[in-house]
Amino acid sequence: MFHKEGAKIIFIALAITVGVVILSDQFIYSFWLLKSIQVFALIFLILILQFFRNPKRYVDAADHVIIAPVDGKVVVIEEVFEPEYFKDKRLQVSIFMSPINVHVTRYPVNGLVKFSKYHPGKYLVAWHPKASEENERTTVVTENGYFGEILYRQIAGALARRIVNYAREGMQVVQGTDAGFIKFGSRVDLFLPLGTEVNVTLGQKAIGGKTVIATKA
Repeated sequence: MFHKEGAKIIFIALAITVGVVILSDQFIYSFWLLKSIQVFALIFLILILQFFRNPKRYVDAADHVIIAPVDGKVVVIEEVFEPEYFKDKRLQVSIFMSPINVHVTRYPVNGLVKFSKYHPGKYLVAWHPKASEENERTTVVTENGYFGEILYRQIAGALARRIVNYAREGMQVVQGTDAGFIKFGSRVDLFLPLGTEVNVTLGQKAIGGKTVIATKA
């Protein structure tokens, strides 16, 4: 199954692939060159399809856990100052997505969306220290009965050129459901209350909608 945000790009990629295969068959007479071009076109289509894949994941929603909003690798676990919404210290957990990861963003908790804002910005590489403050990004805050307010931030990277965010202030959202999409790379930051028990480690692979990031008794 593919994400709806990829429909237009998938259609264009399919049209290009079909066009390249047909035209090359008509005008290129070298067997190896012909096959090389056609294989390259098919690989291009496969890469586009895998990027926009949207695997079904069934989540047993639970208020006392925070789950990974995206697939990727945990690259940051540290106490930081969050300047946009909380304006105080929080525990940051960041997940970096490579181009081969699933890029669907999922709500990490059940709750009420208290804040949702888009920021235009730069396209620094996603692991750059300033990416969280200077890159194109969206900030979403959800109020949860166990943890209080949880902030997640979708951040564009050097390749990502569009962030899609479905969260709107006043929405009641369900943990693990579709919250948006980031096209072609980047990362998501979570900002949690200090003292939150984190269940992941640096370098660990996270699976969106499945991996438990933090728990509260």
